[in-house]
Amino acid sequence: MTHDQINPVEAFDMHIAHIGINAADAAEAERTAAIIEALFGLERHETPISVFNDTLVEVMKGCGRGEKGHIGLAVNDVPAAEAYFRSRGLTINEDSRALNPDGSTKLVYFNEDIAGFAVHLSCS
Repeated sequence: MTHDQINPVEAFDMHIAHIGINAADAAEAERTAAIIEALFGLERHETPISVFNDTLVEVMKGCGRGEKGHIGLAVNDVPAAEAYFRSRGLTINEDSRALNPDGSTKLVYFNEDIAGFAVHLSCS
């Protein structure tokens, strides 16, 4: 099967892991996360760089990647998904690569943004 015949959603069990929203600062991130919690019932939990609503929305404390934010795509095989997307013309931002303790890729961004959103692959 060639890369043109692959459906990446099926081949990599790809799904949206979360949507990242860029906030101007920590206070705006907290206000945004509070609204999301009130509207959707998604509880907040804070990390040093962001506020998550459950695992679905990440509000960045200060400008994160992408003009508007980022889209996290979970896949079952990051190296295979990287190879597939490279064959489709996307390039990997090696400086963004985060590793798991075993040395496998935990997360990596593409160099290309889509409509103001950075996009990253992560293990599901």
